[in-house]
Amino acid sequence: MKKILVVDDDPTLRTILTRFLSKNGYIVKVASSGIEALTVFAQDPPDLVVSDVMMPKMNGLEFCRHLRASRSGQLVPFIFLSAKGELEDRIKGHSMGADDYLAKPFEPRELIAKIESQLERSRRIHLEMIRLMQKIDPTSTTAEDSEDILTKEINSSSGVTAAELPLTPAEARVFWEVIQGFTNKQISERLFISPRTVQTHISNILNKLQLENRSQLVRFAYEHGYKPPEDGTG
Repeated sequence: MKKILVVDDDPTLRTILTRFLSKNGYIVKVASSGIEALTVFAQDPPDLVVSDVMMPKMNGLEFCRHLRASRSGQLVPFIFLSAKGELEDRIKGHSMGADDYLAKPFEPRELIAKIESQLERSRRIHLEMIRLMQKIDPTSTTAEDSEDILTKEINSSSGVTAAELPLTPAEARVFWEVIQGFTNKQISERLFISPRTVQTHISNILNKLQLENRSQLVRFAYEHGYKPPEDGTG
């Protein structure tokens, strides 16, 4: 059974989500703030995080930033819950590495759909990790070396590491989609973000890498060894 960490300072909403997610076959852990959530995450890492934005002590944005900065939290799917009209928070959340958003009030079935979609994407990433492990020769590589190779190749769900490129986790995801040849609309649908957000990330990527267009970006990726998996999945 998959584990979901629900982070929200509203006890009523936590109870409702816990009951609903449990009925749908998930194990649910809860926290009332970002600080508490970091502790819960460290003790028992979940398969996915659902977090409110506005919370005391540490809000959801800071929680997401801390999580993405940690090794164990770089790849875990992250869904924000936000009140209507919090456009600026949604933009900030995506830039910090959030995978999806759901505006309050929301239909619980839509949350389930988003959770299942993100877990499926996580499953594909895990399969790619296994494929990469199988490519490593155990007779000539230590366990530590193998882990370093994997970290470099699949960090941030994209094959792009922050150490190698000056990209945020969200920009790295878009980078990976662009070099596979997906259009802005397709990237928007695959990553569950708006086409405008996709274009903003692409503009930031081009500026940071001192490139002029998508064609140069694709050429840059291949020249530096950033190639999509053989099966074409992201």
